Amino acid sequence: MGVTACASHLAQFHALLHLVFFPLIAHYYLTTIDEAGGPDKRIFGPRPGGELCEAKHVQDLCRIRESVSEELLQLEAKRQELNGEIARLNLRIEACKRSIDSAKQDLLQLKNVISQTEHSYKELMAQNQPKLSLPVRLLPDKEDPGLPPPKSGRSCRLRSCFDYARCPLTSGFPVYVYDTGSYPWADYLDPLVKQAFAASVKNNIYITDNPSIACLYLVLVGELQESVTPLPSPSELEKQLKALPYWRSDGHNHVLVHLSRKSMTQNFLYNVSTGRAAVAQSTFLEQQYREGFDLVVSPLVHALTEPNFLEVPPQVPVKRKYLFTFQGERVESLRSSLQEALPQSFEEEMEGDPPADYDDRIIGTLKAVQDSHLDQVLVEFTCKNPRPSLPTEWALCGEREDRLEVLKVSTFGLVIAPGDGQLVASAGCGMRLFEALEVGTIPVVLGDHSRLPYHKFIRWSEAAIIVPKPRVTELHFLLRSLSDNDMLAMRRQGRFLWETYFSTSENVLNTLLASIRTSIQVPAAPIKEEPAHEIPHKAGKLAGTDANLADNGDLDLGPVETEPPYASPRFLRNFTYTAADTYRAWNQAPGPFHLFPHTPLDPVLPSEAKFLGSGTGFRPIGGGTGGSGKEFQAALGGNVPREQFTVVMLTYEREEVLMNSLERLNGLPYLNKVVVVWNSPKPPSDDLLWPDIGLPIVVVRTEKNSLNNRFLPWDAVETEAILSIDDDAHLRHDEIMFGFRVWREARDRIVGFPGRYHAWDVNHQSWLYNSNYSCELSMVLTGAAFFHKYYAYLYSYVMPQAIRDMVDEYINCEDIAMNFLVSHITRKPPIKVSDGACSPAVPCSASVTSRWTFRCPGCPQALSHDDSHFHERHKCINFFVKVYGYMPLLYTQFRVDSVLFKTRLPHDKTKCFKFI
Repeated sequence: MGVTACASHLAQFHALLHLVFFPLIAHYYLTTIDEAGGPDKRIFGPRPGGELCEAKHVQDLCRIRESVSEELLQLEAKRQELNGEIARLNLRIEACKRSIDSAKQDLLQLKNVISQTEHSYKELMAQNQPKLSLPVRLLPDKEDPGLPPPKSGRSCRLRSCFDYARCPLTSGFPVYVYDTGSYPWADYLDPLVKQAFAASVKNNIYITDNPSIACLYLVLVGELQESVTPLPSPSELEKQLKALPYWRSDGHNHVLVHLSRKSMTQNFLYNVSTGRAAVAQSTFLEQQYREGFDLVVSPLVHALTEPNFLEVPPQVPVKRKYLFTFQGERVESLRSSLQEALPQSFEEEMEGDPPADYDDRIIGTLKAVQDSHLDQVLVEFTCKNPRPSLPTEWALCGEREDRLEVLKVSTFGLVIAPGDGQLVASAGCGMRLFEALEVGTIPVVLGDHSRLPYHKFIRWSEAAIIVPKPRVTELHFLLRSLSDNDMLAMRRQGRFLWETYFSTSENVLNTLLASIRTSIQVPAAPIKEEPAHEIPHKAGKLAGTDANLADNGDLDLGPVETEPPYASPRFLRNFTYTAADTYRAWNQAPGPFHLFPHTPLDPVLPSEAKFLGSGTGFRPIGGGTGGSGKEFQAALGGNVPREQFTVVMLTYEREEVLMNSLERLNGLPYLNKVVVVWNSPKPPSDDLLWPDIGLPIVVVRTEKNSLNNRFLPWDAVETEAILSIDDDAHLRHDEIMFGFRVWREARDRIVGFPGRYHAWDVNHQSWLYNSNYSCELSMVLTGAAFFHKYYAYLYSYVMPQAIRDMVDEYINCEDIAMNFLVSHITRKPPIKVSDGACSPAVPCSASVTSRWTFRCPGCPQALSHDDSHFHERHKCINFFVKVYGYMPLLYTQFRVDSVLFKTRLPHDKTKCFKFI
């Protein structure tokens, strides 16, 4: 192209030379000849009569001269015209320069206006949605001013006997535990209880070694050894308590903990004045128990052993061999352990207030039901080997293993409260309740006067049936009226309560502390996130955009964030949730939101779909910026005005595939950052150039190659929404955007693209994993799915370890495990979104509405291509069912299609459209 231009310019130059310069030279030469010959010898000068002009060659020269003169005149005129044009252009240039200067001034003013507007917007947002950080820890005063004395020890309540000044909201709830070896009664303690208590304290995040900053002080006073006699007198025990270093005369903010391992436990603190110290134990008399101050705790059955969850019977079938069972013997004359310094029997304590004895009526009614043979029941009121129990209480029969075998075949298990109403809580009833929950038997408590463990916080009516003793004649009818769904829900809730709050010594201590912390309305401490140890990497050239993958049609994707990455607001509900939702928090299976520390993003009950920004009113600022005249995709939707998501991508030694996948994320709207989980022990190549997509790419080093690393709650993830995606997944930007919008409408669900389902194999009586095309699905693979970061905490810290171990063993099934977890918590199926949004250019009939796979073509072979892949997934499903005790996955035919995602609605239409 350059050579052609040069040739053209050369030809023009030659033409100019022939037309202009050659005639000028000829004219000059001819004139010079005339002048050189003198006036008498002019050859070309004027001749009289035009003698020479008549000559032919002279005529030609004359014509040439005239032609040249005419051309010279034309060139001069053109030159003057060009000079005028140049002058006019110079004037325009000056005018443009002045216009540019004016535009710069206007732009500067506009920038100032934008800056002021942004500042005003941030101030407005700060007023409505303050960005909070972790609170500063305040320390109590060194000088304890003390509290005004209560009217009596029996009148102690939190408001009168607890020093809130030592537990400000910003304290972090530090707890100091006295060394059990320093007690005067240390030799009396059960060694197993001491060891289990010490191990639980060691792993608790609230424990502090500094007593001067402590909010709470724990003192272990039991279980006592059976061989210990005599016990210290109440007056002697009071002196020993007052001698504790931080008792401060009245023991405020102290909790005396008695963990029972036997059905008949020593009530070590009976008739002992504990001052302002609270008591936490499983046995209480009415005159001893201070409602709202003392705590009824569960017995410590598994002191140093962990329960084997694989041996727990399944929760289905709902109905078992026996409708209900009861084995026990009424205690009439066993030795009372509740004695004062002066000899005084339990019967003498109860004298003057005889209880209404319904036990005989209970025996007669239950025997009549057994004899009627309407249902198969098992009731025994005599024991070959009764366990020691308190007076008026029903003693346990035989060994624990024998009792569990009977309960495993029982739909309901009776728990008969003590005959005397003054015994408001007993270790024997707590033991029966614990054993029933452990094996999935629904407890039926006869006696509404009995205080069950943590009754202030746990809604026991969702896991147990509580019936007043006078209604024992209607008990059979009540039990038969329950539907299978109701019984399964109660059994599942009971399993959650047992597994979360009572199953281990660590859970018992956590529950005790959580109940006190919730009562005084102190927010939970945040869970420690997984630190992201970054691998240094260098960015290469600016990433391009694949037109096929980022093709969004002829419409924009909507209000793309133009400011730096925006993290989700943190720590917004820690106090309000603790203060306002205390009652609900303990009773919705299976999210232990107050037992376990909260997450920095701190969502609330997923079982009620009350995550941050959901439609329950947490954030009153509406986020619906679409409306009539807008495309569905032209507004972010949902009830959160601004939000972004984080891509978490797991990879293993596939650098080229990874780089291509990262480059495809360039220009993706609402993307906060990309976290690459580098699962290989071999670091990335030194010469590897990472694409520059305009957003941070955090490469995280892992300790070992594990698929569980995909769901670790990395501290680098600063958004609630996580898009978990494989390094070989191919998704277009509009597909990802549509999935993000759907997730914002269902924040407690897994929302993704590839659907799968489970099926029951009748021949082999087991569950199967199925990836065939089907109208139903029960799983969405997390190789391309959105989920809330809170599930990363539950997966990594709460979900049974046996499941994560199996994922590591097979190097498989982590996506199935996450689906099990979310369905178990929410009791909702995942949501599959269709792939391939419609547009005027791409009609819905031509769009891909049910893509079953999302792998990139030509990528290196993945683990899922192995023949053993599906066999392992069959085993995983059946193993997970055994761990959970039932099949949590739920079928659904619901699917969200993107038919209207790029459809522009007319301005005069206000009709609402639904996704179909």
